[in-house]
Amino acid sequence: MNCFSVFFPRLAPSIQIIQRFWHIASLAAFLSACSSPTPTTQTTSPAPTASAQDFTVGLVIVGPKNDGGWNQAHYEGMEQVAKNLRIKLEYVDKVNPGDRPNVTGAQVADDLISKGAKLIIFSSDDFKDDALATAKKYADLPIIHASGDYAWKEGKNFKNQPNFGNIMGRMEYGKMMAGCAAALGSETGKIGYVGPLINDETRRYVSAAYLGAKHCWETYRKKDVKDLQFKVTWIGFWFNIPGKTLDPTKVADDFYNGGYDVVMSGIDTPEVAVQGKKAAAAGKSVKFVHYDLKTGCNLAPDICLGVPFYNWVPSYTTAIETAIAGKMPNEFIWLGPNFKDLNGADSMIGFMNGKALGDQAPIMAEFIKGLGDGSTDLYKGALNYQDGTPFLKAGEKATDQQIWYMPQLLAGMQGSSK
Repeated sequence: MNCFSVFFPRLAPSIQIIQRFWHIASLAAFLSACSSPTPTTQTTSPAPTASAQDFTVGLVIVGPKNDGGWNQAHYEGMEQVAKNLRIKLEYVDKVNPGDRPNVTGAQVADDLISKGAKLIIFSSDDFKDDALATAKKYADLPIIHASGDYAWKEGKNFKNQPNFGNIMGRMEYGKMMAGCAAALGSETGKIGYVGPLINDETRRYVSAAYLGAKHCWETYRKKDVKDLQFKVTWIGFWFNIPGKTLDPTKVADDFYNGGYDVVMSGIDTPEVAVQGKKAAAAGKSVKFVHYDLKTGCNLAPDICLGVPFYNWVPSYTTAIETAIAGKMPNEFIWLGPNFKDLNGADSMIGFMNGKALGDQAPIMAEFIKGLGDGSTDLYKGALNYQDGTPFLKAGEKATDQQIWYMPQLLAGMQGSSK
């Protein structure tokens, strides 16, 4: 498995386009109040031009742009790209069933395109079908989906759509680092993980976190894996939707109150950090690992072990420059860390140590070095799935497809696979 940048094409199930009986004008009026204040220029053609000043990118965001996680990382990354390239940015955030029950990602894209957007970025796995439908509807306009695999020729769900591309980071590395930090910081061996909904992506991320925790628990802490209790509780979506998901505040509290001294976040929002800070203030010896956003430890710095994060600037810069040049950024791009400069400007995946990691930081550096030079390969068998069937045979190394399409959690983990 390549530790650096990997480019592939990718996936898709069948698309169902649901006709909604409402007026486009009212939708546009509603969305215009929610998009960025940046003025846009109306255009009669969505085709890219050669002028960056005339180029508008539309960003469809599943959650709040200031969520302290996934969505904020996208928004801040695109803000930086817009500033660097001197392009215009239009966005609509909170595009989800809880905040906008009658609005689809495809309808938001229609509105952004009507305002002059010449490239649309959909920033959630939940938008995979909206993104593909938009690409088919606007065949001369480049569409980017962050996550998803419809552009992956070697994937299971390839759709031959020339104006459609996928961009994602190899967060498996970040999650292995996060899991290692959790194991280095735990005294009880009880690590909780607050997970979102269950799919291939989330199963592979929490499994990567477990592999990192298991390795560092055994290798550096010199403790028996039988004494490691790693449990995931899924809330049902990327963030809390009252009445539809488990409350992540309660899930985090249940971990902290149940003897789990390290809790890891796999969701978009900061409940794990917020409740950890409260638990620590109440006298509990607890720590946490944040997710998604480089500055995530700032939420509760004294008890933060670290945060794996995405840097969307380099990949979005390349995609937009490609579109401005009149070409379609239609690759499947799955970018790993730049281990030579892990937290630098060109690394898609990074890891920031937290204050609570303390004197374990050199051990974390050693672990990361092993991931970078290949001497530590956690995707090498023998490894079994949760039901006991083999994931990897002894000595077998996982392919990209085996990692991406993770059908179950791994043996040794607690929590549901489906």
